[in-house]
Amino acid sequence: MPQTPHPILDIFTRVTDPRHSSKVQHPLPDVLTVAVCGALVGADTFEEIELWAKEKLLWLRQFLSLPNGIPSHDTFARLFGLIDPREFEAAFRRWVGGVLPSVSPQVVALDGKTSRRSAKACQAPLHLVSAFAADAGVILGQQATAAKSNEKTAIPDLLTTLALEGCIVTIDAMGTQPSIAQAIRDRRADYVLAVKDNQPQLKDAIDDFYAQFRAAPAVQTPHQVKEEVSKAHGRLETRRCYVFDALECLPKPARWPGLRCFAVVESTRETQGRTEHEHRFYISSLAPNADQMANAVRQHWRIENQVHWCLDVTFADDQMRARTAHAGHNLAILKRLTLNLIRLDPAKRKGSFKTQRILAATSDDYRAQLLGLE
Repeated sequence: MPQTPHPILDIFTRVTDPRHSSKVQHPLPDVLTVAVCGALVGADTFEEIELWAKEKLLWLRQFLSLPNGIPSHDTFARLFGLIDPREFEAAFRRWVGGVLPSVSPQVVALDGKTSRRSAKACQAPLHLVSAFAADAGVILGQQATAAKSNEKTAIPDLLTTLALEGCIVTIDAMGTQPSIAQAIRDRRADYVLAVKDNQPQLKDAIDDFYAQFRAAPAVQTPHQVKEEVSKAHGRLETRRCYVFDALECLPKPARWPGLRCFAVVESTRETQGRTEHEHRFYISSLAPNADQMANAVRQHWRIENQVHWCLDVTFADDQMRARTAHAGHNLAILKRLTLNLIRLDPAKRKGSFKTQRILAATSDDYRAQLLGLE
C-alpha cells in the first residue's frame, strides 16, 4: 500500500477502531475501503461484499495491506455494528468537503427516508434526514432521528454541520417550524418551507388570500408569477408559481425569522382525458422573485428522485436487514457515500446507476477512477 493514503482511504484513518488493539487482524481503513468497493460494484449485503472481495483480492492489495486477507461477512457485520455512526458520518462529511469545497449558491434540499426493514420487531426502523445539493447532485450529509422522535429534532442538528452561506434550504412541511427557520438564517442561508396541515392557521391564511386574489382582477394585488409547461409520457402539466409579499395577511408573521414572501404553486395535470388540480403553499426568506421561487420548489423534488428512489431501486435500501447495533446506520451512510462516488464520476459516463455499478464491477480501471485510487 502506498505510504501516502489516497483520499478515499485517508478519511477512514480518522475513524476510531472500536476493537481491542491486540485482537485486530484486519486494519479498520482496509475493512471500510473494501466495503465501499463492494457497495460500488453492486454488493448490497456483507455476505456479497465478502464474496466479491475474495475474487478481487489481488486487485485490492494494490491499494490495501490486507495482511490476513478479506474479513468474513461476520467480521464486517460485527465491526459495522460497533463503529460510532457519528464518527463515520463525520468522515463522510470531511470527504464531501474535500471533493466539493463549496456548494454556494444553490438549492440544498433536506428530507428524510426510512430504511423500512432495518429494525427488529417492536423497534422503530432507521430514519435518516439527508441534505442534498441539488445542482451538484451530491449528498452533503445526513442525520438520524432519535428513537421516539421525528425530523423536527434531527434537522437542526444536521444544519449545524453544514456550510450553507448563500444557499437556499428547502424543507417539506415537517421542517416548517420557526426554530428551524432561525437555524437556517443562523447559517446565513435562505429558506423555502412548505406549508401544510401541521401549520393550519398559516395554511388557511394563505389559502384564503389566494382565493381572494383569484376572485379579483390580478392587477389589484401586487404579485409575481412564473409559468412552466412540461409534457412527457402522455401527461401535460402546467405549473404557475405566484409570489406575494403581503405579510400582514399572515398570522403572526414575525414568528418566522427573516420572512419576506409567501408563494402558491398551482399545478394542472392532464392525463388521458383526466384533469387534476393541486395547490401547494410556501413561505420564504427570499426577496419576492417568482423565477427563483419556482426553481427552488422544483429543485427540492430532486432529493426524491435522485436520492431516495436511487437508494431503493439501485441499493435495495428498503430491503436492508443489517440490524446489529449500529450496522444498519453505518451501512446506510456507506450507500450514500457510494451514491456520491458514482455521481462524481470524473469520466462522466452515461447510463443508469445500475449500469455504472455493472461497469465498476467489470472494469478495474473504471472502479479505480471512481474511488480516486489512480
